[in-house]
Amino acid sequence: MAQKHIYLCCGGGLSSGFLAQKARGAAKKEKLDVTVEAKSESEVTTFLPKMDILCIGPHYAFRLDAFREIAAPYKVPVIVIPEDIYSMLDGHGLLQLALNEIEKTA
Repeated sequence: MAQKHIYLCCGGGLSSGFLAQKARGAAKKEKLDVTVEAKSESEVTTFLPKMDILCIGPHYAFRLDAFREIAAPYKVPVIVIPEDIYSMLDGHGLLQLALNEIEKTA
């Protein structure tokens, strides 16, 4: 598997930063070549060319269509992180969710 770049967005990037850290740990444990980074909403457009997927916090679900419109020219899928994964800081769950979505859209 080629290196994958998973980006999280939750507004200021703080909550998603903790989740990204857990996902990086899960990737390391599973020996996967994955980069997981958390960015604020204002940074998303800057990093779109590097992304394989954009995962947005559940509190941004109402903006899903807007994020998908921004990401469409880069062919980057955008998903909402389920509340249970987000609130439990389930790095393994996030990693599997993102990688499955990348595989589906490849």
